[in-house]
Amino acid sequence: MNNADNSEKIVEIDSFSEAKSGDKSRPGKGIYLLPNLLTTGALFGGFYAVLSGFSGSYELAAIAIFVAMVFDGLDGRVARMTNTQSDFGVQYDSLSDMVSFGIAPAIVIYGWGLTGLGKVGIAAAFVYASCAALRLARFNVQSTLSNSKLFIGLPSPAAAALIAGFVWSAHSVDPSMFVSGFTALLTAVAGLLMVSNFKYPSFKQIDLRGKVPFVVILSIVMAFVVITIDPPRILFLLSLGYALYAPARFFWSKIYP
Repeated sequence: MNNADNSEKIVEIDSFSEAKSGDKSRPGKGIYLLPNLLTTGALFGGFYAVLSGFSGSYELAAIAIFVAMVFDGLDGRVARMTNTQSDFGVQYDSLSDMVSFGIAPAIVIYGWGLTGLGKVGIAAAFVYASCAALRLARFNVQSTLSNSKLFIGLPSPAAAALIAGFVWSAHSVDPSMFVSGFTALLTAVAGLLMVSNFKYPSFKQIDLRGKVPFVVILSIVMAFVVITIDPPRILFLLSLGYALYAPARFFWSKIYP
């Protein structure tokens, strides 16, 4: 009888210990403020771009997309530098990217230059938006397996920069049928590049806390100076060059192996 009572007490103590240790192993409630605050800034940029696109303020819409890119570039770096990465942050960032770099560019480019094409314009804008969603879904699935030095497919912020830069550069132009046709082609190609298997360089491995030669800082300053000369067209050319880099490199390797 005593042995049975002792056994029951031991089981109860073990169960209580497991419950306490289980409580300690549970992750704490709450989310990290700073990186998710930056993600919210990116989300607001995309939201504002959508509103500006509906109201016909295409220049402000394009600028808002670029502002969203700045916040999007900061949130991940800040999370890594402060060791505040979380699964919540990853999912929140992906949803923010869909709004800022998927839906917003599609709405802005459609309102500015694709409405005159009817169903063709709708199809081109939808190709871009749907490919952005597929690109983000594939990135989330492959993020733990892919090489951090490379992107498979054109990153959605770069595709958005291509669209926003083009709209910003030509927002004052009344699109002709030829311009609308080129816009539809550019929009569809940008979308398809996002879901392609072309390998694009990633800049996530740049150590912002490390020391660099003086010439690097000088180059960055000169780059900002060049961009300020004509921001919309220079940003468009930079994003166009990045978008064409991987396909050009691929076909060059096939022609000259």
